[in-house]
Amino acid sequence: MIRYIARRLLQSIPTLAGITVIAYAIMFFAPGNPASQLLLDPELSLRQRQILADALGVNDPFHVQYGRWLLGDAPIDLFGTRIYEGRQIPIIDRRGNVSGYQDGTGLGVVRGDFGKSITSKQPAALIIGGTIGATLELGWLSLMIGLVVGIPIGVLAAVWQGSVFDQITRVLSVLVSSIPVFWLGLILLLIFGSSLQWLPMGGRFPNSISGDYTAWDRISRLILPTITLSSFTIATYSRFMRASLLDVLNQDYVRTAYSKGLSNRAVWFGHALRNALIPIATLFGPSLTLVITGAVLTETIYSWPGMGRLLVAAVNTQDYPIIMATVLIIAVATIIGYLISDVLYAVFDPRVRLN
Repeated sequence: MIRYIARRLLQSIPTLAGITVIAYAIMFFAPGNPASQLLLDPELSLRQRQILADALGVNDPFHVQYGRWLLGDAPIDLFGTRIYEGRQIPIIDRRGNVSGYQDGTGLGVVRGDFGKSITSKQPAALIIGGTIGATLELGWLSLMIGLVVGIPIGVLAAVWQGSVFDQITRVLSVLVSSIPVFWLGLILLLIFGSSLQWLPMGGRFPNSISGDYTAWDRISRLILPTITLSSFTIATYSRFMRASLLDVLNQDYVRTAYSKGLSNRAVWFGHALRNALIPIATLFGPSLTLVITGAVLTETIYSWPGMGRLLVAAVNTQDYPIIMATVLIIAVATIIGYLISDVLYAVFDPRVRLN
């Protein structure tokens, strides 16, 4: 098992590299650049605009910019030998003139430095670190609700096949799956936040001068975003669980268990459920990625200060370091999610051996 996980992690390195190249190429070839967001001051002369663009390095070719993001601006010394020269950063005086050059300080992603945000001048890792907690809070809660609610609904719909409960849950699962997340979020916000005023309109913390808040203040702000984000997960897991369990209940070994006089509960939960959970393992891995990616629209609608909302703002301002750091985190989460799915296969099915 350990050797399998280590091999999979090593195999994921080229995948991560390919993802970063594609993501950086999309940003590079998109219209505009980060400097255009900073050069809206009408008092800047054409020469000052050019100097600022050169200082940011946005006029360099694609391979140069990507290499700088990967390896950084600072030189790399190995055993006393300089193997990477880095980049000379122009020093700009008060008049906008270049007074000299200095070695860059950015270390690059390979040395654990995601760079600094172009708009806020703060380290990208520090900015994302301040938002990822809110994303995990909302995402993990939504995922757990999706599992705890969706799987039992699917089990009951399968064992009560053809009942009113089965018919209702099937219709609702298809209906919820077809509703866009942003539309559902806006409708819930309009009904429960604006019209009825039962729940807050958004935010993670209440707006108060003293900064005090109660447990209900936090919980009330989690209800609508959690329902919005977990609705698709509940519908998906319930449908897959129902179909999987119905297939297992028609297997020969299940009929043999019934012929031995075992009760329905013993057959359902002692024999059929474990095998029915095998297809669910394929869903659990991608669901971990949805903890981050699915929160992009939800966090924007409910003004939730998470990484998804930060990514939207970074795309609007073309803040390359923030965008690339977020893409890298999502890519790593995706790879880990699929790895967890493979491990769960071995847990649910003893016939599977990861060697």
